[in-house]
Amino acid sequence: MESQRSLLFIALMVVTYLLFSQWQLENSPVQQQPIATIANTIVNDEGEFVPASSEYVASPATDAKSSAKLITVTTDTLVVKIDTKGGDIVEVKLLDFDTEQGNGIPYTVMQNGGQKYVAQSGLTGANGIDRIIKGRPIYSTGQLTYDTTNDESINVDLNYVDDKGLSVTKRFTFNKTTYSVLVEYIVNNNTANSISVQMYGQLKQSTVVESSSGMLPTYRGAAYSTNEDRYEKYDFDDISDENLAKATPGGWIAMLEHYFVSAWVPNAETTNQLYTFYSGNSEAVIGFKAPAIIIDAGQQETTSAIFYVGPKDQSVLEKIAPSLDLTIDYGFLWMISQPLYGLLNVIQSGEFSLFDMEFDLGGVGNWGLAIIIITLIIKGGMYPLTKAQYTSMAKMRELAPKMAKLKERFGDDRQKMSQATMEMYKKEKVNPAGGCLPLLLQMPIFLALYWVFLESVELRHAPFIFWIQDLSAMDPYFVLPVLMGISMYVMQKMQPMTIQDPMQQKIMQYMPVVFSIFMAWFPSGLVLYWFVSNLISIAQMKIIFDGIAKKKEAL
Repeated sequence: MESQRSLLFIALMVVTYLLFSQWQLENSPVQQQPIATIANTIVNDEGEFVPASSEYVASPATDAKSSAKLITVTTDTLVVKIDTKGGDIVEVKLLDFDTEQGNGIPYTVMQNGGQKYVAQSGLTGANGIDRIIKGRPIYSTGQLTYDTTNDESINVDLNYVDDKGLSVTKRFTFNKTTYSVLVEYIVNNNTANSISVQMYGQLKQSTVVESSSGMLPTYRGAAYSTNEDRYEKYDFDDISDENLAKATPGGWIAMLEHYFVSAWVPNAETTNQLYTFYSGNSEAVIGFKAPAIIIDAGQQETTSAIFYVGPKDQSVLEKIAPSLDLTIDYGFLWMISQPLYGLLNVIQSGEFSLFDMEFDLGGVGNWGLAIIIITLIIKGGMYPLTKAQYTSMAKMRELAPKMAKLKERFGDDRQKMSQATMEMYKKEKVNPAGGCLPLLLQMPIFLALYWVFLESVELRHAPFIFWIQDLSAMDPYFVLPVLMGISMYVMQKMQPMTIQDPMQQKIMQYMPVVFSIFMAWFPSGLVLYWFVSNLISIAQMKIIFDGIAKKKEAL
């Protein structure tokens, strides 16, 4: 019972933490932010902020002469809308992912509406067109719709030419089946003088976002990576409190939400400036500036960056940029969670790579079955610890009759009862905490798996069997939480009751009911794992207890 009590206590602490985190999300005061004076930005009209260059010199602004339009690009994975004003990505729909309700409507990850979330990019610097043109440049385009129906990749070119001979082509390269977009600026200097430009890319998001509707709080905000900090969160409060200003070789900036991420990845060979600012209207911005490039008269130069918007796919993100896969936030146990995710993925898909060789073993093809199998593997691997734990329990159970006699003898005298109990433990050479250490050693694996199930986009809307059609959502009929509670009750009955206080005994008896209620709102994948783990524990407990009983009979 000591180990069971320890398990329940640790689990209760986890649930308490989750509830407190959710309460903070829903009850934290909304700060009214003024439009700040930002040293490293320049304000265009219409409230647009453009990162300034170090060599900024004030100059007369040029008026845009045409009206903006929206370009729609459709691939096998994305529907993207690009505004010809600035060439910003103002809407992204993910075709392979439904809305939270799972109604077949593509999930909108970026939009230019009330919950503003856009990806901006441009040219700043002494001659950057996004700095010197009032209201940002408006590009021309040959067509307003593009798709990859007949091509593996397509280029979407936006063109701008000023009256002095400066020509800029902003080129988006979309691939048919990926979520990465190459954004290039091809600058032709047909003027009489050298020019200096810097590419920048930034993500702007409204900080007034809908609170999480689920039981489990997840992070929504910014993050970045430098050569010193592989992965660092920088939430909306951080952005409003202090502007980030870091120089790094390579690096990246991102906006995160549950299951999805958008990121700008600049050239890894250059030293880039990472920055944040609060742009007013409750909008937070995180971005990068590439080094200035000098383009002599009559010459052409290209500067570029990669933009990613899509699911937090570990195998994809780690190939785009170093540490970008850490946006799948497994917390402080990531070193355990990552290999566990890899094993879970291999079980489900059967695909894995070794020394640049690809293998396909034929997976089970069902994430629910994969959860069951990985639970069997983990519980089997930890069997020596489990055996030590349950052996200690068995010894405690053998002392139950003696404990009952002590209770009859000392009644409600807790001090004498405690002393007599400790003397009995010493005489019988039993450590009442002997089952706790193996349990504590198993907890990091349990918590690491918890974060794997919570963060894995593969489980989003993934069906299991019958009524479980979304392993990332709660069980709609509460069947799994009830079964989990029953399994906890069985485990409780199989273990010795060493608690003498009647009130504590009643609390322990009701813990399976309490946890069934708590787990009713957890993702069904997590509840499935816990239920299967309990079933395996019951089987192992019976095997170990029966083995001990047979040894006693043989003596």
